[in-house]
Amino acid sequence: MTLQSWIIFASFWGIFVTTPGPNAVNCVLNGVTYGFKRSLWGVLAILTQASLFLALAALGISTLLITSPSAFFYAKLVGAGFLIYTGLRSWIRATKPISTGEVTAQNIYKRAFLIATINPKSVAGYLAAFTQFVDPNVPISGQMWVIVPTALTLTNLSYMAYTALGARLGRSALAATMNVALRRILAVCFVIYGVLLGASA
Repeated sequence: MTLQSWIIFASFWGIFVTTPGPNAVNCVLNGVTYGFKRSLWGVLAILTQASLFLALAALGISTLLITSPSAFFYAKLVGAGFLIYTGLRSWIRATKPISTGEVTAQNIYKRAFLIATINPKSVAGYLAAFTQFVDPNVPISGQMWVIVPTALTLTNLSYMAYTALGARLGRSALAATMNVALRRILAVCFVIYGVLLGASA
């Protein structure tokens, strides 16, 4: 990959991971609810998913998923259902006092990984990266040494920033009314993402 190609790829990926989506909403919600340090488990889950998708895209499995309409259809329906469930659950729990003791790091990680995995933006982004930025005439292994570190670094910075934003909002929105309103806005975002995903299926 040439320097010019790398700059274009880094710009594309930076825009890709900073555009608000289900992952960003989840990071903000985690930050509001659990604080910055504990919510980093959610960022780690997104990085795990990103690493997995980069590997799958390199092997062409993501492309296979797209070319199998039935598999992609059912995957999108499951994803839509999970996002709507997450939104409704967050709406119901918005009026309850925040209790971080009952939620383990493993739970934060699992939920973030599921949200990242069923996010249609992820599949589209990774496919775009490999169809537009990978040179088929050059061994892909060599190109991955440039693409993977760049993608993971930008992904990490973006979602850490969203988590920090959530933690800051959580500290500044200590009044019960403001806290409930913020949590419900984020819950509605999840439902909207789920409905849009289901409609597109």
